[in-house]
Amino acid sequence: MKVGIDMGAASDGKPVPLDIEELLATRLLVQGNSGSGKSHLLRRLLEQSAPWVQQCVIDPEGDFVTLADKFGHVVVDGERSEAELLGIASRIRQHRVSCVLSLEGLDIEQQMRTAGIFLNALFDADREYWYPILVVVDEAQLFAPSVSGDVSEEARKLSLGAMTNLMCRGRKRGLAGVIATQRLAKLAKNVAAEASNFLMGRTFLDIDMARAADLLGMDRRTAEMFRDLKRGSFVALGPALSRRPLPVTIGTVETSARSTSPKLTPLPEAMADVEDLIFTPDPDELIRPLPRRVSAQPRPSTDILAELARPRPEPVMAAEPRISQPEMAPEEREALIDAILADILDQPGAAFRADAELFQDFLVRCRIRRLPGAAPTLAAFRRRMAIARSGVDADLAATDGWAQALDLSRRVSEDLQGVFLLVARAALAGEACPSDAMIARAYGTHSARRARRLLGYFEEQGLVVVHADASGRRIVAFPDLAAETLPGDPNAAMDSETRSAAE
Repeated sequence: MKVGIDMGAASDGKPVPLDIEELLATRLLVQGNSGSGKSHLLRRLLEQSAPWVQQCVIDPEGDFVTLADKFGHVVVDGERSEAELLGIASRIRQHRVSCVLSLEGLDIEQQMRTAGIFLNALFDADREYWYPILVVVDEAQLFAPSVSGDVSEEARKLSLGAMTNLMCRGRKRGLAGVIATQRLAKLAKNVAAEASNFLMGRTFLDIDMARAADLLGMDRRTAEMFRDLKRGSFVALGPALSRRPLPVTIGTVETSARSTSPKLTPLPEAMADVEDLIFTPDPDELIRPLPRRVSAQPRPSTDILAELARPRPEPVMAAEPRISQPEMAPEEREALIDAILADILDQPGAAFRADAELFQDFLVRCRIRRLPGAAPTLAAFRRRMAIARSGVDADLAATDGWAQALDLSRRVSEDLQGVFLLVARAALAGEACPSDAMIARAYGTHSARRARRLLGYFEEQGLVVVHADASGRRIVAFPDLAAETLPGDPNAAMDSETRSAAE
C-alpha cells in the first residue's frame, strides 16, 4: 500500500509528499542547528503518519509526550528497571502500540543506557512481531556520539550499538529509523551513512555545511545556502521525498511541545523600594522548608517477572518413579536456602543482574541441591534477597530492632526493600551511613544520583530523617527504630572487596 503524507510546501507552493512505505525501507536523517525547526518537522511527520504506521519516539526532553492526548501514544517513563523496559518494549511490538519513551530528568549516561536497552528490546523481538514501526530518535548525537565523552564506555557502547542496529540492521525487522541531530559532525558516521533520505536545515559551521552538501550531492560552493535557511525550512532529498534537492517549508502541526522558545516580555515598571522588596524576607520564609523537586515513587516491577516465576504445566504422561528426597528439618531447609542465596550473591556482577535472571538461577540451584518441598515464590525470593543484600548477621537478625525494621521495610515496594534494610542495618549496628555507591549497588544500578533520590523518597514517606554533621557527612536517622547511622561520606568509593564483587 502506497501512502503519501504532506510534509509542507515547496518554493512554488506545491505540496511536498513523503512516501511512508518508501521511508520504512530507506530511513531518514534530519539535521539542523538548535532553533532551526527539527522538532517541529518531526512532530509534523509523526502527526501525519500516526494513522498509518506504528511509532516509537525516543524523547530526551519529554517534548513529544503531548502526542498521547491527540493520537493515543503510550508514554513510557525512562526511570524504570531493565526488566521493566525489556517487558514493555516486547509488549509494544507484540500489540503494535505507538509510544513515547520520555527520558526527561535522567542524566546523559542514564539516558543512553535506557535508550539502548529499549531499542535493543525492539530489535530483539520475536520474528512473528516484526511489524513495521517508525522509530524516531530526537537529538541522536546524544545516543550515537562520534567520539567518547564524559559517560562510561559501557553506556556509550550500549547506546551506540543499539543505534547502529536500528539504522544498519533494523529494516528486515520492520524498524525504520528517523534520526535528528543538531550537528552531523557529532553523529557517528556509520549511523548517519545508512540513511537514504535527508532533510537538511539551517547550519553555520563550515564542517557541517560541507557534510550536508556532500550528503545531498551538491557543489560545496553552494553550501553557503544552509546559513540562509529560515526556521522551519529544509532541503529535502531521497527516494521517499525527491530525486533532486528540493527546498521545503514544513507545514503546521496540531499538537505542541511542553517547552517553547523564549519570548520577550515587558519588564515591570521600576519601583522605588526595590531594594527593600528583594532583601527583606517574608515573615514565614525562614521557617518554610526549602523547595525541592520531588521524585516520583519508584514503580513496582511489571507482571513479566511474575510470568517468568510461574511454573510451566508439565505434560501429562505415565507416572514414573521419582527420586525420593531426604527428610530435612525446617531449620536445615532455611539454612540451605540462605546458603544458596549467598552463593548467588557471591557471583560476579550479581548486584546488577535482573531479579528474573537471579530467580531462574536460584531455582536451578534448588534442584541441584535437592531442596525438599516447593521452592519459594518470586515474591518470597525477592524478600530474602533484600535481607541478604543488607548484610545482616545472625546476632543482629535475632533482635527486636531488626524485626521492627523488617516490618517497616514492607511499606516500600519490593525493589526498594534491599536499600532500606541496608541503611537500617547500619543504623542498628552503629555503623557509618552507606555511601551513594553502596546504596546504588544494593538497588542494582551504578547511578549515585538515583541512590540519593531513593533516600529522599524514604524521607518523603516519613521513614527516615536525613541530615549531616558539621563536616557535611551524611547521617540517616530512623525515628521508629530510635537509631541512626554514624556520619558517613556519601561520595566514598566502595572498598576493593565490594568493587570486585560488583564487577
